[in-house]
Amino acid sequence: MENRQNGNSLIKMSDRYDVGHVQEVVRQAQEELHLLLQQRAEIMKRIGTVKQTIAGLANLFGDGVLNEELLELVDRKANGRQPGFTKACRMILMEAGRPLSARDICERFQEKMPAMLARHKDPMASVTTVLNRLVDYGEAEAVALNSGRRAWRWVAESATGQGNGNGIGLAPVA
Repeated sequence: MENRQNGNSLIKMSDRYDVGHVQEVVRQAQEELHLLLQQRAEIMKRIGTVKQTIAGLANLFGDGVLNEELLELVDRKANGRQPGFTKACRMILMEAGRPLSARDICERFQEKMPAMLARHKDPMASVTTVLNRLVDYGEAEAVALNSGRRAWRWVAESATGQGNGNGIGLAPVA
């Protein structure tokens, strides 16, 4: 904080404005930021659910029911370019229909996209980083399996608020 000498008295910059007013503006901005982040998480969950629905319909009826834009939006467009690592992790998790560990995802990469996996020095660390980011984005949820191992599931799986119905005994990870 800047202080200035004025004659014999010291004037603080904070004396020029109402600190209480500034603190109120900061508090309101913080509340708005929290609200926007919550809305973003809810929107990302909804986007995930809609993408999963579209992908399921394409699995049932073939990609021909999707136009070019939808193929791109649900990461199914065969444009000769491999999808990004994050998109590929999303796709694997979305299509799994159950929680997957980082090792499970690495195994699926090895089956479907070994070249993409080979570009990473430490694939398990890369996959774990991406999965944790998907949790931050509100697209995935970290869960603990009965074995105590950590796994991740696509948020659309838990959107109903009902049990997972798969008997693996999952608990959210804080």
